[in-house]
Amino acid sequence: MSRVKQKYKQDGFYGIGLIHSVKGLNIGTLWRSAYILGASFIFTIGNRYSRQPGDVTRTWTRIPLFHHDTFEDFYSHLPHDTRLIGVEMGDTAVALDRFDHPSRAVYLLGNEQLGLSPGVMEKCHRLVKLPGAFSLNVAVAGSLVMYDRVSKISHAFPGRL
Repeated sequence: MSRVKQKYKQDGFYGIGLIHSVKGLNIGTLWRSAYILGASFIFTIGNRYSRQPGDVTRTWTRIPLFHHDTFEDFYSHLPHDTRLIGVEMGDTAVALDRFDHPSRAVYLLGNEQLGLSPGVMEKCHRLVKLPGAFSLNVAVAGSLVMYDRVSKISHAFPGRL
């Protein structure tokens, strides 16, 4: 019996999420951007998300949101052979414009006040940073990372309506 090899526009996938989010509105905004920019899923760690009444795209019906109570629980459930990419300012982080996105990635953002803890950053396979000396709104930062991924990986932009 021969094996059939399927051909997809793009191999791989990505997800994006927040640890200890302060504002539910940021999660809703990130969720909508994730849907539009082709993410397979989003997630929260720590604080839970409450659905926002202004979700005009009904994003919750289109891509899943997973919740994990702790970082350890999240980390133990990363998909096989997936790279965890922390989005964080710092000397060890690669500038986003020079970053090569892995085909299978999960992007993790901290909240604007705390960022990612040193312990969480140690678990990340790579750290990536956005330009500038100050922290951006977390939903904006996540949207920029996703757009950068889509713009660098050919045929990655989804045809979602």
